[in-house]
Amino acid sequence: MPVNAKHLATFILGAAAGVALNKYAQTEDGQKLMADLKEKGMQLKTEAEGAIDNAPEYFEKLKTQLAEMLKTNFPNAEATIDDVLGKKPDSPEPTSPV
Repeated sequence: MPVNAKHLATFILGAAAGVALNKYAQTEDGQKLMADLKEKGMQLKTEAEGAIDNAPEYFEKLKTQLAEMLKTNFPNAEATIDDVLGKKPDSPEPTSPV
């Protein structure tokens, strides 16, 4: 792939932005910004680790709530799904025609 003027301009602009960011990072404001970003990153990491630890309980609760909602709003859903999948229900329930 040949290098054209657009590629060269993009590279030069990227390098200039990197130099400017490095200069800013060395100032007092830049140091404060870096410390704030590091602190925010640590907070996000802690939140993510907590979410991973709580995920199995959350999804189990969600599954239970969904099952209860389906049983309440669609009482014949299990029989209908078994019928569609060709399974024989353990205890047949009368189904009402829809």
